[in-house]
Amino acid sequence: MTVFRLGEAADLLGVSPDTVRRWIDAGRLPATRDEQGHRAVDGVDLAAFVRDGGAERDGGSSSARNRLRGIVTAVVKDTVMAQVDIQAGPFRVVSLMSREAADELDLRVGSVAVAVIKSTTVVVEKAAVPTTTGRGRGH
Repeated sequence: MTVFRLGEAADLLGVSPDTVRRWIDAGRLPATRDEQGHRAVDGVDLAAFVRDGGAERDGGSSSARNRLRGIVTAVVKDTVMAQVDIQAGPFRVVSLMSREAADELDLRVGSVAVAVIKSTTVVVEKAAVPTTTGRGRGH
């Protein structure tokens, strides 16, 4: 069983540890205490919380579910196209769009933007997850 400390759960969900703490205190997200008395969230409970919409933020009306809010770090335009770089937490997202779209959105370095990702192909890699309980993975 994978167990996450509040900070790890927050990182996975793209929110602050205080937000996770509030969800737990409100009874929206189950948590236990580890051997050191720190609150911990079971991975299965965290997945169910996300799956059931507990961590959703207002995204308007769209079929796209992958939204990464971040800061625009670069905008490169030519006469037809624009490349916009967004740093969304630990993730760098690069978007190619028409110059007209970039101008209409008034995308500038330092502004906040949301990368909305809808794709028919998504490559998924399994990352090593450090355990925080000292019990090792799979227990």
